[in-house]
Amino acid sequence: MEAGPMSASKPLARRPTIYDVAKLAGVSPSLVSLVLQNPGKVSDKRRDAVRTAITELGYRPSRAATTLASSRTKSIGLVIDDYRNVWFVDLLRGLESVLAEHGYQVTLADSRPGENRIKEAADGLLAMHVDGLVIAAEPGATVLSGTEVPTVVAGWRNGVPDDADLITNDDDGGGAMAAVHLLDLGHRRIGHLSGSGGAAAHRRAGFDARLRQSGVKPLIVGEEGGTTEEDGYASACWLLDHHPDITAIFAANDTMALGAFGAIKARGLVAPSDISVMGYDNSALAKSRYLELTSVDNRSDVVGMGVAQSLLARIQGSTVGAQRKLIQPALVVRRTTAAPRS
Repeated sequence: MEAGPMSASKPLARRPTIYDVAKLAGVSPSLVSLVLQNPGKVSDKRRDAVRTAITELGYRPSRAATTLASSRTKSIGLVIDDYRNVWFVDLLRGLESVLAEHGYQVTLADSRPGENRIKEAADGLLAMHVDGLVIAAEPGATVLSGTEVPTVVAGWRNGVPDDADLITNDDDGGGAMAAVHLLDLGHRRIGHLSGSGGAAAHRRAGFDARLRQSGVKPLIVGEEGGTTEEDGYASACWLLDHHPDITAIFAANDTMALGAFGAIKARGLVAPSDISVMGYDNSALAKSRYLELTSVDNRSDVVGMGVAQSLLARIQGSTVGAQRKLIQPALVVRRTTAAPRS
């Protein structure tokens, strides 16, 4: 028989335990454990009572004890390939918004580009006995071969494992969206700063196809390169020096667009009066009041939520076969694009 709720009239002189939480909430210790591990199986009233007691007591569950009790670490590994590209911030927020409700924490590993580095990062997380992996980097065809934990890939990647779920923005559609925006403004001499990754390839393909449908041939640079700010600067410099008559630049991501601004400024030009610039990801850079960059929103937070839901389904064994899900992008127009100067 469960005891009735008590009042914590004064703080405990020691670290509170699960038994203290149970006593204050008027429930059994096993029910407190269930709230911590699988809150969806507990009624709203009891779950709220337990959470109120946890907050009042300042109780912090022992992850080691939880792991021993459930044979799970309640942790998810996330591999990214570049901390400098801030697109992953919204992805992480979306992931955590879903996973936290189920008691999971996310452990982040930055692999930097290169198949071996990505494998090292993934192996390091697997050595921590994570319950699942999220790959937001280029995994390569064999990087994850033999991986036994549930795995979901976030965003278009080269060499996505056949047995992994893929949750991604519709980058082909987003590239086409960027093309339509610039065409509608009246641009016909348009440059594109691209990269070698899977997402960049899909954005490039959508952009190229839509422009060609309108009889416009895009000037594309950087297909085999990286997608950092420095890569964007170098590609934009080449483009502006070899094709000084271009009136607009579309960058594969907001970070590359920032590099393009540097190249434009170095040549005494101004955006958008001399040349329009737009990016992709709608990251914090694009949203800053200083830049106010026109960008395609890849809705990384929604992708992150979808990744988390897919991963939880795999952990619980409720999916069969690899899943593929596309998230529709959205155009966000700001001050860096305008009609070309006549």
